[in-house]
Amino acid sequence: MPVTPKRARELALALENATEVPHFDRAAFRTPRRIFATLARSGGDMNFAFDHEQQKHFCERAPEVISPVPGGWGRMGFTSCDLARVDTKTFTDALKAAHARANTPLKKPARRKRG
Repeated sequence: MPVTPKRARELALALENATEVPHFDRAAFRTPRRIFATLARSGGDMNFAFDHEQQKHFCERAPEVISPVPGGWGRMGFTSCDLARVDTKTFTDALKAAHARANTPLKKPARRKRG
């Protein structure tokens, strides 16, 4: 069964510390640390903020409905999901994975020693 935009929003906001904020022409769902997903105003798709391993996993799991966002955003892990065609289990798993990543502290680059 496809995921409606209303259901996608409900599932995203049910996650721990998730809030919804405007983000250009989309609704963004974020933790206090960062955005984990965005929903198109049309309700046709949701984009997830994955790391490369998560992106590869979900694109292989459901290639007909989940794919990298075209261009540079996709190369950075941003991944689009067709809500009209995705099943609830795959969508929920992807949403939870993106949320967990957004709750992980950002890695700071190693400091170089001067000298």
